[in-house]
Amino acid sequence: MIYFEDVKPGSKSAFGRYAVTREEVIEFATKFDPQPFHLSDEAAAATYFGRLSASGWHTAAMMMSMLVANFSDIQQAGLGSPGLDELRWLKPVYPGDVLRVETEIIDKAPSRSKPDMGSFRSKATVFNQDDVAVMTVISIGLIRCHPGKELMPEG
Repeated sequence: MIYFEDVKPGSKSAFGRYAVTREEVIEFATKFDPQPFHLSDEAAAATYFGRLSASGWHTAAMMMSMLVANFSDIQQAGLGSPGLDELRWLKPVYPGDVLRVETEIIDKAPSRSKPDMGSFRSKATVFNQDDVAVMTVISIGLIRCHPGKELMPEG
């Protein structure tokens, strides 16, 4: 089990493999982002995308799927997240792309109000099969301290 004390700023990891399908792109867009370029080849051909493309929100959801699978493999004492910063969709994601994720821990801090937990920020970059970055995001994770070890906030 990985706890707050084990989180090391600067540490990196790479994981995941997500094959993007046409059916899933259309299904996601139909439910959550029904813009024409996510639903139709013809409509997409007349846009910057040039062809059917995944919603950026779908790309974020695919990244989340890979993150959760990775968390279950490493068994982190995670407590969820209060949010994300700096979400950027850099390049379109198309059916047929295969995505993967690289993360780097940016920093960490003990909780000011809960001595049994802390938080950390990490940058995630999603790449396609050509190693082109298609999305970046900085996430904030909450994580338990090792049982029996309470932290004192700095300052």
